[in-house]
Amino acid sequence: MSEILKVAENEDAARTILSWLKQYHKELSKTAVAVKCGNEMLDVTATIPVGEEISIITSADPEGLEIIRHSAAHLLAQAVLHLFPNAKPTIGPAIDSGFYYDFAVDKPFNEDDLIAIEAEMSKLVKQNIPVSSSIVNRVQLANEYRNNGNPFKAEILDEITDDEVKVYTQGDFSDLCRGPHVPSTARLSAVKLTSVAGAYWRGDEKRPMLSRIYGTAFTTKEELESYIQMREEAKKRDHRKLGRELGLFMISPEVGAGLPLWLPKGAIVRNALETFMKAELTKRGYLPVYTPHIGKLDLYRTSGHYPYYKESQFPPIIFEGDEFKEESGYLLKPMNCPHHIQIYKNEMHSYRDLPLRLSEFGTVYRFEQSGELGGMTRVRGFTQDDAHIFLTPDQLDKEFKDTVDLTLYVLRTLGLSDYRVRVSLRDPDSDKYVGDSANWDKAQAAILKAVKDLDMPYTIAEGEAAFYGPKLDFLVRDSIGREWQLGTVQVDYNLPERFEMEYIGEDGQKHRPVMIHRAPFGSLERFFGLLIEHFAGAFPVWMSPVQATVIPIAERHHDYAQEVCKKLFDLPARVNADLRSESMRYKIRDAQMMKIPYMLVVGDKEVEDGTVGVRSRSEGDLGAMSLDDFAAKLKIESLAPMS
Repeated sequence: MSEILKVAENEDAARTILSWLKQYHKELSKTAVAVKCGNEMLDVTATIPVGEEISIITSADPEGLEIIRHSAAHLLAQAVLHLFPNAKPTIGPAIDSGFYYDFAVDKPFNEDDLIAIEAEMSKLVKQNIPVSSSIVNRVQLANEYRNNGNPFKAEILDEITDDEVKVYTQGDFSDLCRGPHVPSTARLSAVKLTSVAGAYWRGDEKRPMLSRIYGTAFTTKEELESYIQMREEAKKRDHRKLGRELGLFMISPEVGAGLPLWLPKGAIVRNALETFMKAELTKRGYLPVYTPHIGKLDLYRTSGHYPYYKESQFPPIIFEGDEFKEESGYLLKPMNCPHHIQIYKNEMHSYRDLPLRLSEFGTVYRFEQSGELGGMTRVRGFTQDDAHIFLTPDQLDKEFKDTVDLTLYVLRTLGLSDYRVRVSLRDPDSDKYVGDSANWDKAQAAILKAVKDLDMPYTIAEGEAAFYGPKLDFLVRDSIGREWQLGTVQVDYNLPERFEMEYIGEDGQKHRPVMIHRAPFGSLERFFGLLIEHFAGAFPVWMSPVQATVIPIAERHHDYAQEVCKKLFDLPARVNADLRSESMRYKIRDAQMMKIPYMLVVGDKEVEDGTVGVRSRSEGDLGAMSLDDFAAKLKIESLAPMS
């Protein structure tokens, strides 16, 4: 937490905050990176605000770490210009995992360049170069950049309306920046460059391609080392790598980027997840529906998905000539809710019919930018375990809590017990939301009441609501500490208004229902990517594409191996016999590599005794079991989710 201090009235106003801290708060001066004074954020090298209460931002604070990372981006740019003088720096922000800086260069950077750049950065850190800021004329600075062949910085400056801007300088390097920054380069000793990539200027495919360098920075070298170890573990678990090695999914350039193809083994895992979810939904009173992949453009105009999120959708399908005109165009569906609303409106409902819970594994489409796509976790076509609950206002509290209970049950069942919840609210100053304030207030109050009643710790994120309503998001931490946004529950008073939905109340009059949107998995593709990495491809038995493989020691044992398979098929279980002419050790090693839960070795003794030699993926050699005993064990593990 930031430490709040009070500056005495008789202090020397010419002193810097850092010098004042060194005199009165020596230990704090070593970690202070910025200061808050009222609503203003100051550098520690700024003059001291006499008589004011100030909040010291240290490197241990989230804001402090962001400042360190943004300062590291400036350090990177300085090092690049030392080694590549013709490079043109553009932008270099801090991001969740560290920072990046984009450069216009004749030849894109490669991984080998990072070694030299990082070495130069280390030199600059050891030189303990002071970092200072100054105010300069905006127009003059823009002209300087243009004259020096950097139209990117000039473009940024041309869009600023202020006459003056701030520039930060460290040694021979200066950069346009609002700040604040660390007081010297010596504060940046725990920095690591991680990768290179291409990036279009301002994310626009029609603008120049730049060369981007990614890096990360921490307060201490110990924190950096821990991050590097986690990153190495993440590489081993990368769902794209494991998906390819285990034959789970593929991306075909002929089909298109961001449109994954589920291979048979991946489809088996997906089917296990869907079967588990459908069984639970049936218990909880959900009714299945199916809807098409496209709909008329006017449907999404009414819902607000078009044009509010026009830029994130595929272009409408417009039929030319004498068939259809533009107003009758079609759109690949970005969400399932408008379709489910039409099913609700197919007949008039009484309050006795509610809540009505409609569920669908519905595929939707978003036109994500190519640079944002990544395996299964960021795609252009994905399937949601979607449901929409239509209810009366007095049913909202219980039904919302029931959907939270379902989401928590799903996470527990899949071993995802480390999570936090976030209440995502509307930003009242933004124009991206639909509906009147009164409806938003009711929806937000309902979510906040529910999480308080359930005694769930939560954070609030203003501006993260869906455009039609606030939501409760579940952010799950995987086995190596990374956070993923998965399930969500949303309260919506606005789409029922926009679609003029009704039900007949107890008073015989027409009333407006409330909607809950919920998806415990979220996107099946993203959830699958998370599970691959969380389990490192070693899925629990009930989800595993192959639950057991039978390994005959010699060719004369093939018939018995196939008998074992037939016995296990009848459970039913997913098994195969490895009849290749490879050694037993090779087959066992291969099965381990393919993350198969059980290997059943059969030889002369097993044939004679009607047993199998059981090896577990995780526990090693379990010894001989009768075929009936193993079948009973596998039946329990393959048909029941983890507790």
